[in-house]
Amino acid sequence: MTNLSQKATTLLELHKPGNPVVLPTVWDAWSANLAVSAGFTALTVGSHPVSDSIGKPDNEGITFDELLARITQISGAVDAPLSVDIESGYGEDPKRLIDGLISAGAVGLNIEDTVHSEGGRLREAQEHADFVGALRAASDATDVHVVINARTDLFVKEIGDENDRVDRAIARLKLAAAAGADSLYPVGFHNDADYKRLAEELPLPINAIANPAEGDLSHFASLGVGRISFGPIFQMVLAKRAEEVLARWK
Repeated sequence: MTNLSQKATTLLELHKPGNPVVLPTVWDAWSANLAVSAGFTALTVGSHPVSDSIGKPDNEGITFDELLARITQISGAVDAPLSVDIESGYGEDPKRLIDGLISAGAVGLNIEDTVHSEGGRLREAQEHADFVGALRAASDATDVHVVINARTDLFVKEIGDENDRVDRAIARLKLAAAAGADSLYPVGFHNDADYKRLAEELPLPINAIANPAEGDLSHFASLGVGRISFGPIFQMVLAKRAEEVLARWK
C-alpha cells in the first residue's frame, strides 16, 4: 500500500499547467511496456482500447472485473503509476470502484458523466459532482490518494447550444473540482481560445486529448494544459501502421 501511495503522490505531482504530463493511453502489458521503454513514467489505461483488445465494444461493453483483470496484468508488467478510465463506473458502488482499482495496482481514475447503463444519458452537473465526491470519500478511507480525473462529455456529445457550451462545461467541472477531483477533462478537440479559457477559468489542471502522430507538446503547454492523454488514438495509429506493413504481404 505504501508503494501505491507513493505512486499516487507522484502521479498527482506530475500535473502541471503549462508543463503538462503526457500519459500514453495503453491497453495491455505489451503496450504499457512499449510506452515505458520509450521513457514515459506514468500511463493511462483507456476503456476503448482495452475493450477493442478483447473483442468487446466500448461504452461499458466489458465488466469492471474484466477491466481489473487487465489492470492487474499491466501493473504486474510495469512499475509506473496507472490511471484507469472507468467510464461511468460500470454501475458499481464508489467504494467497490476504489477498492478494486487499488487492489489491481492502479492509483488514478477517469470518471465520465455519460451513464452508459441508462441509455447514454448525461448525469446532471451536481449528480456527477456527487459521484466524484463519493469516489473521493472512498479514496480518503484508504492510504492511497487516488487521482480523480473528472470528465464531461458535453462537447463530444454536442449537448445543448454550442454558444454557451464552454460556460456550461466550466460550471459543471467547477462542481466536480469542489467535490474532490484532482484534474478536469473537458474531452474533445478544442480551438486554442477555448483551451486557454478552460485552463484559465478552471481551478485544477485540465486534461487534453491529443493525436500522438500529429499533436505538439509545446503547443498544448502554451495553452495551459496540465495533462495529455491519447484516448483510443494511439491504438488506432498503430493499427493503421500495421495495415501498411501487412499490405505488402497480400
